[in-house]
This record gives sequence, structure tokens and C-alpha cells, in this order.
Amino acid sequence: MSVPMLNRMHMNGYDVLSVNNGPWRVCTKGDRLASFASREEALAFAASLPGYRSKSSKQANSQ
Repeated sequence: MSVPMLNRMHMNGYDVLSVNNGPWRVCTKGDRLASFASREEALAFAASLPGYRSKSSKQANSQ
């Protein structure tokens, strides 16, 4: 039985992660934005995106 391995980083508010040495993914909490073969490509993509901050329910209700 093998244990899944998770590599995870944050860049500009986005999660950059890889599971079991698979493709690197750039995600928000509820959305996968892109997949890349290398960590460097994924980090460059996340760095090129505008800063991301998840909206809390208080902010969404007041607007």
C-alpha cells in the first residue's frame, strides 16, 4: 500500500500542486485553472495571474 504524496505551494493566492509526481496544477479553492508538465511552468503561470483572494460570505452579502 502506497501513501499519496502531495507537493503544494502558494503563489499570488493560487494553489500550485502536484499529486504523486503527476502534472502540476494551478487552482483556486473551487476551480482548476491549468495543468503543466513542470513546476516552473506552473509557477510562472500563477505569477502572471492577478492576485487572488477568496471572497468570504460577509463580503459577498454586503455588496
